[in-house]
Amino acid sequence: MASSELEKRPGSVVDPHDEPSVEWGWHGSFPKATRIAGWLTAIAMLLMLIGNHRGHIEDIYLIATAAVIVLALIWDRIRSRTAWRR
Repeated sequence: MASSELEKRPGSVVDPHDEPSVEWGWHGSFPKATRIAGWLTAIAMLLMLIGNHRGHIEDIYLIATAAVIVLALIWDRIRSRTAWRR
């Protein structure tokens, strides 16, 4: 008779035979580099405000995009600081 228990399978285990690159460590993420790239992108967006354009519609889009990036970076920072408490 079959068991009614559910067998838990490991979720993030990668078999080296299926993906040889797992031995090289390419399955990681780069949180520090991602945050640095985010801040540099937000700064670049704000630096694009300096120019000889006459209409200011693009200024609104640049400021809004930079604000969304900064808010996402702040949210990520708060989330990573409180992750150990859970």
